[in-house]
Amino acid sequence: MPVADLHARLVPVLGERVRANEPLARHTSYRIGGPADLLVRPDTTAELAAVVREAAACGVRVTLVGGGSNMLVGDGGIRGVVVKLGREFRSVEWRSDSVRAGAAVQLGKLARAGVSRALSGLEHAEGIPGTVGGALFMNAGAYGGEVAGVVEAVEGLDGEGNPVALDREAVAFTYRRAHLPHGFVVTAVTFGLRPDDPVALRVRMDGVRARRLASQPHGQPNAGSIFKNPRGDHAGRLIEAAGLKGWRVGGARFSERHANFIVNDGRALAADVQALMATAQRAVWERSGVWLEPEVRLVGSW
Repeated sequence: MPVADLHARLVPVLGERVRANEPLARHTSYRIGGPADLLVRPDTTAELAAVVREAAACGVRVTLVGGGSNMLVGDGGIRGVVVKLGREFRSVEWRSDSVRAGAAVQLGKLARAGVSRALSGLEHAEGIPGTVGGALFMNAGAYGGEVAGVVEAVEGLDGEGNPVALDREAVAFTYRRAHLPHGFVVTAVTFGLRPDDPVALRVRMDGVRARRLASQPHGQPNAGSIFKNPRGDHAGRLIEAAGLKGWRVGGARFSERHANFIVNDGRALAADVQALMATAQRAVWERSGVWLEPEVRLVGSW
């Protein structure tokens, strides 16, 4: 079998950092998801390149999980190899007006570090749980800012494990999406920042934190906003108007605090979340004539 062949090829490279049948509920913010055929944790770009090359040679699909936020993994898990980036990809290099951050760096932590250095551009990301790589892929944003506004360069590997560098113009950003070459794996992102008054920066970031704490659910596993906001409106408002705030399927429900969040009460299945999403899409369409597009990524086997 291709996966068994890949397992045998990767153990000499990664040792115990290759795991078969690893439950992905341990690796997602939703705490939901069946097993990965293989989960690997490369610590260096060379190791990641080996994973990509060997997977291509065995005909095995590669899936990155990043921090596991903004992702719903099917109850059947993910076929192929799932990559969770390790040590080298958590490095950060600060410059006078920019920062180069590895793909596994937590975006909110990077935003706070920028503010502590009186550098503006990422303060809107305070509280966003994802990693730099995932935030780039999703063009993450909140409260008037988004990743696309500050990206200067992207580093990564192509589908054959070769290094590739992309400048800002080579990445086509749209709402909640960065369009990258097929098979491209992000390893680092450089963000352009600008000096700013440290007090004003702190006030802005504290304001973002306060708004997030006041409006979003905390203390229960979730994947952030479930649907993209339609042009000129908000998905949460539409879902609430359709009477679905607090609506439950199994162990999942629309949050009473913000209807565009589906929370896991500790026993939810991916099928429960998916059923709630389908219910909201139908109800909002029937009431408002708007078809909600998922913001959360649905991956794996269902």
